[in-house]
Parts: sequence; structure tokens; C-alpha cells
Amino acid sequence: MAYKKIKLINTQKPAFKILMQNLQIPMSEAQRLIAKGRLFCDGRVVSAKNELLSGELEILLYENNPRGQKPIFDNQNFAVFDKESGVLSHPNGRQCPYSLCDEIWQLFGKEACIAHRLDKDTSGLILVAKNKKTQRSLKALFEKRQIQKEYLALASGKTPLEFEVNEAMDLENSYDNVKTRMRICSVGGRSAITKFKRLEFFEDLNVSLVLARPLTGRQHQIRLHLFHMKHKILGEPLYGLEKTDIERILDKKISEEEKISLTGAKRLCLHSIRLIFEFEGEKFDISSKRDIRAEFLAALKA
Repeated sequence: MAYKKIKLINTQKPAFKILMQNLQIPMSEAQRLIAKGRLFCDGRVVSAKNELLSGELEILLYENNPRGQKPIFDNQNFAVFDKESGVLSHPNGRQCPYSLCDEIWQLFGKEACIAHRLDKDTSGLILVAKNKKTQRSLKALFEKRQIQKEYLALASGKTPLEFEVNEAMDLENSYDNVKTRMRICSVGGRSAITKFKRLEFFEDLNVSLVLARPLTGRQHQIRLHLFHMKHKILGEPLYGLEKTDIERILDKKISEEEKISLTGAKRLCLHSIRLIFEFEGEKFDISSKRDIRAEFLAALKA
């Protein structure tokens, strides 16, 4: 369990003040914890921040369980981690045993936060702001598309040498009880553009190693654009499978051999390999040092 209940000293004050005194946190953080339903009085969830409490108090807090992963780049404002496939960026509930935030909060404190999205199944570089000011600055850079991202993907078939996909995207509404999925939209949706370049073709495997440069930042953009072009990423668990198989993969009720048989690999072969941007007048060009080509090829076998 990544969450644990801690007993508090009841000072007979409003709920938020009790949290401030016990945890030595600012008022905003105390109110946020109450709003999330983390404070209990005699087993009852406390929902009113000003409620005067008389009983046994407990708070449910996230407990860091770091595994020792260190950033590959680190300065006073931000850090960059090289995330493994299968690791969540953020904790996704009270049953989440581990996420990258376990490392981030252990190293830099709770004010540190991830600056952009990286899917659980996608590995690679992820940018972490160490403070709120940096978070706002990095968020603005992403919104203005001033951070260039590059990915490597291992895709089925022989892709064109260079190609661009300009297809709008929106949420898929028929699989919402499985997991968030996206769909190509002929009408409506949000603009999504990705440029691709084939780096290598493995004729014996009939797969292509592809460099992807997303010009927009939509969820599952590279995954969906390659699937749309009939070059599905190997190890893809969400697109191109029957709903029952998707559920079995997500619920981990499938053997490694069967997953490879269904998807082509035991992991999603998509890796964030490079980040290029300018921050406070300084240029940064940060690349993953992993041999991701070898990792992808190894993932094709049980």
C-alpha cells in the first residue's frame, strides 16, 4: 500500500487547523487534504474544513516507497527522469504501490511535480519541475509548443521513409469502461500532427524502427496515428484488439507469451528519447542514454 493512516492529536480546533498543526503544512495543503476526503474522525470522512472535531482523528497520507531511481539530469529548477515502461507517472489511487512520484517527492519534496504527461506503458524522458514557479514556466512552454519531443517506436510493417499524420483526435466513447482510448475524428476533435521518419527496417521481423516528432501533445497521439496508418506499435495493448483481450491485458490476467502473441511484444515499444527546449535563456538538449533499440528487440521474445 502506498497510503497509510496516521493518528493525529485532536486540539479541539477547526479541522484544517488541526492538520496544519499536526503535519506542519500550510492552510492550502490542509484544505486540499480535507477536500480529497483524507481526514477521518471516528472512522467518518470529514468534509467540512471548519468543522470542530471531537473524537479519534486519522489522516490518510501517501507514503513514498522509492526504489532508488535517480534523474539523468538535475539542476536547481528541474530534473529529467528516464522512466521505465509499466511505471505510472502519478499514483492513481489508494491501491497504487509505486509511481515515479515516489522518487520525485523523496528527492525534491512534495512541491515537485511532473511537468507533462507520459503514459504508463511508454518509457523514457519525463520532465519534473522542482517548484511551482518552474512548473508554471514549463507548462507555458508546452502549451506554446516550445518544447520539442522526440520518440522512438517499433512499428509493424515497412513504414514510408518519411511521412506526416495530420488527423484530429477525440475521446473514444465505446470503450470508456475499459480505459481512456482515443479515436481519429473526421469532424471535430482536437488538432494532432506527428512527423515520422523510418530509421531502420528489420526485414526478417517485418518491423520498422521509427523516429516520431509530435507537433501537438494529445494523449496517445503517436500510438493512434501509427495505428491509423496501419503500422501499429508493437506491444500496443489498447488499439486493434478485442475488448475482452484488452481487459485481460490491463488486468494482468494473461501470460507473457500470449501477450506477445496478441500484441507483438511484452511491452509497448514506445520511448521518449529526447527533449529540446530553452529555459530562462539557456538551451537544453537532453537525450536518453539507454540502448532502446536493443530493449525493443528483446521485448519481442518471452
